[in-house]
Amino acid sequence: MGGIHINSSKVKSILKILDEVYPDPKCSLDFHTPLQLMVATILSAQCTDERVNLVTPALFDKYPSAQAFARAPLEELEQEIRSTGFYHNKAMAIRESSKIIAERFGGEVPRDMETLVGLPGVGRKTANVILGNAFGIAGIAVDTHVSRVSARLGLTREKDRDKIEGDLNALLEKPRWVKFSHQLIQHGRKICAAKKPRCSLCPLRPHCDYGMDPATAKA
Repeated sequence: MGGIHINSSKVKSILKILDEVYPDPKCSLDFHTPLQLMVATILSAQCTDERVNLVTPALFDKYPSAQAFARAPLEELEQEIRSTGFYHNKAMAIRESSKIIAERFGGEVPRDMETLVGLPGVGRKTANVILGNAFGIAGIAVDTHVSRVSARLGLTREKDRDKIEGDLNALLEKPRWVKFSHQLIQHGRKICAAKKPRCSLCPLRPHCDYGMDPATAKA
């Protein structure tokens, strides 16, 4: 835990509030298959999920399988995803990962962390999103919201996302991991923004190291 001690009653209180405020959190990316979720998650880097969801329906119609993505001309794929930003790197990652999935795994996205993180464009966060939401395999997907909110709540002092994941894994029971990820993401979007957090409206404020500081607490 990086030398940090967390009172178990604090964690229980935070989880209780999160369950009350965000009782049924879901992945905000639209998908029907593990492959679609992988592609959507790659596209979501430095892009809003809303923008990704505008792009993916036509994309998934045009490329319905890993084999189809693998055969896609790079320039054509780039134009399809251009509005999500960083489209050259994203197109390369999607096509190359799809080639591996088509050639080595019969077109089916693998369902283990070690194999997933070996795919181009897939790190632990993306792998945990896929495993948790497509396969029901527990994992905490540490994105920018999870990093920020967990730090402000005093649940971690780490900056490295893999270490943050380790801290949070140690604090929570495994069945809570996926739900907790979604709850922190929703809270980060609605209340605990990066630049202007709405601390005066935050139900977690009594348990928050950041919000209890009058110099940082903002309306």
